[in-house]
Amino acid sequence: MRAKLEISNTFLKGSFIEQGDKFFELINPADETIIGNLICSSEKQIDEAIYITHESKALMRALSKESKVDILQFIYDEVSKNRDQFGELISLEMGAPIELASNAHINMGLDHLINTINVLKEYNFTEKNDGYDIFKISIGAVGLITPWNWPLNQLFTKVASAIAAGCSILVKPSEYSPLSAKLVAEIISKSELPKGAFNMINGVGSDMGHLITSDPRLSMISFTGSTRAGIEIQKNAADTIKRISLELGGKSAHIIFDDVDYTKAIPLALDQCFLNSGQSCSSPTRLLVHEKDIFEIEEIALNYAQTIECINPQETKKGIGPLVNINQFNQVKDFIKSAVDAGHHVLCGGTELPNNQTNGYYIKPTIFSRVENSSGISQNEIFGPVLCIITYKNLDDALRIVNESKYGLSSYITCANYEDGFNFAKNIEAGQTIINKPSRGSVPAPFGGFKMSGNGREHGIYGLEEYLETKAII
Repeated sequence: MRAKLEISNTFLKGSFIEQGDKFFELINPADETIIGNLICSSEKQIDEAIYITHESKALMRALSKESKVDILQFIYDEVSKNRDQFGELISLEMGAPIELASNAHINMGLDHLINTINVLKEYNFTEKNDGYDIFKISIGAVGLITPWNWPLNQLFTKVASAIAAGCSILVKPSEYSPLSAKLVAEIISKSELPKGAFNMINGVGSDMGHLITSDPRLSMISFTGSTRAGIEIQKNAADTIKRISLELGGKSAHIIFDDVDYTKAIPLALDQCFLNSGQSCSSPTRLLVHEKDIFEIEEIALNYAQTIECINPQETKKGIGPLVNINQFNQVKDFIKSAVDAGHHVLCGGTELPNNQTNGYYIKPTIFSRVENSSGISQNEIFGPVLCIITYKNLDDALRIVNESKYGLSSYITCANYEDGFNFAKNIEAGQTIINKPSRGSVPAPFGGFKMSGNGREHGIYGLEEYLETKAII
């Protein structure tokens, strides 16, 4: 039997503070057993963390480019060495199947590190012009608030760019992914990053988020999470006029052109949607197909969905794991029930546990078909393995449907002719469009949303420049 953990992620000036009188219970989402407790950071510790981060601005601004490259390279090497441990921790804390946790979850974090290293090596922080000089300097002390769904990816998306820019850092990771976050802090503590330049607090977000986002000592907040929380952050930060970078919700569309082989395109589209149990802000959860082919597509989708198992995270076969917690589980079930009650056509899935599971926060892959784009199930971010199939009459109609959403984070196109897809993509109101690929891969392309999906951009040079101020000397 696994021993219960008691973990503290209050990390100040290079040391963990193993003290606190408030606890957050950690639950294994696969079987609902108690893993242990997270010791939540107190208000006093949060205030101290902000103070230390603010006071460390000069230390970070003084770091040379070469030093920052060396620090990031050290972190990259240590994460690579600890790949298996990271995989086990991520699988345990959020229920990701071990193959997914040990590969895609780790690789995405490593991609951000190496891409940032490559950008930093070539980046010019100064620029001479006719009559004036430009200096790009660190914005200062930053607060980074990260989610649980891709914990390593989200931490390094922000941390790597902030280090490269020369910012002092306060991280608040999700209370649902403290195990992987602790290992990240342990690795960073062994690097040459100045003590006090990287600090961490942890606990229930709604209890402490306002303490971070409203504090004038932090010059910037970078947040990834729900649109609802992003709105609150903007409100809390307004009085201090700090920079806010938000990567929020999504309801991404995947447009299947009618010139493709559906037997290949539809299974791939389902895999993209159900990856990570549908717990990705960029998941393509609206599948747009030509109305003339709907019955053929439904048959292919149903047959393939029935091969997708809900598996224990420690199993190495193909399948999806549980949702991260009881709140997420109940929310997704409520969305499914509401859609069924509204009379939407259910192709497969539902709210019952899969036959091979007796407990855990499992949701079977669920597909609604011939759904109106205006319906709640098509417009709301569900954050679970739920797909809506929507029909279009022609590509003009498809474009209208794609853009009739309050979100604009990502989009996907599957087509026979890349140029046709490229021309269609130019008119989509979303931060990225992925054409004929299973994912965005490891490229340092910018990532961020239009509309209610947020503002600002992450990754590569775009992520680095989010953390910089531009200064002119004339």
